[in-house]
Amino acid sequence: MERIINQRRAYLLALLAVLFWSTMSSAFKITLRYIAFDQLLLFASFFGVISLAIINRTRKERAKFLQLTKKEILSSALMGLLNPFLYYLILFKAYELLEAQIAGTLNYAWPVVLVLLSIPFLKQKISRASLLAILISFFGLVIISTRGDLLIFTFANPLGVSLAIGSAFIWALYWILNFKDQREDTAKILLNLSFGFLYILIYTLIKYRKIEIPGWEALLGSVYIGLFEMSITFVIWLSALKFSSDTAKVSNLIYLSPFLALFIIRITVGEAILPSTVIGLFIIISGIILQQSISRLKRKFKKFSGKA
Repeated sequence: MERIINQRRAYLLALLAVLFWSTMSSAFKITLRYIAFDQLLLFASFFGVISLAIINRTRKERAKFLQLTKKEILSSALMGLLNPFLYYLILFKAYELLEAQIAGTLNYAWPVVLVLLSIPFLKQKISRASLLAILISFFGLVIISTRGDLLIFTFANPLGVSLAIGSAFIWALYWILNFKDQREDTAKILLNLSFGFLYILIYTLIKYRKIEIPGWEALLGSVYIGLFEMSITFVIWLSALKFSSDTAKVSNLIYLSPFLALFIIRITVGEAILPSTVIGLFIIISGIILQQSISRLKRKFKKFSGKA
């Protein structure tokens, strides 16, 4: 009975996390109407640090910053440079240049990039079937980037498209490094985010020489993004994985996010959702699901071979 209750909790928490993440493309685009992309990162990361610090102090396993080793500090300094600093700086700029539906969907290519980066970083081999899955997802990216105009092959905004896809590379690299880091997740993310805030603070003081408090619209958007993109939602998602008897049961719910995001974009931002965006998104996710299915089959085959 307890297992059933925990699994229901896992589903509810996972769906809540997916709902929050689905609103982010709209939140980015709307907030960027009132604040520069780099200043959005400054205030959002600030509120993210505050919320994670409060959450961490209420948990049994609190972050012990005075007991950190030099290696742990350097690791968080590097990871904070990747995310939130570089990742969101590039991603927010992409949202500033592109429609929310295009920037958000192109950024969703990070699972594909993760497979590619796992070859040099995790020494994993890629099969022909996996390569086919990657090419399928890549074709989806091309459809979205060109708005479906494959004959003319003109990108919606070359710089914006490059930044959106580039952010996917940074996110994938961040999670490869995060995978190798065995520290407690909440404390680790808090320290990474703190370093990221320090970097954007230094960046702001060098570029603008001062910090100006934005208007209430920008401030409200920054609070929302800081809480539900950079901090609280990660804790909710990790709790869902913890309660679930099988992580795959809740992990697959993440595929709802990009489609739900398009629906929210249409309502809140007012963008007409392009058929090329929907088709491209279907193709990207099909490639990702195919890649994951191949990986699961490989693990089962190895397990069966070992028993044999």
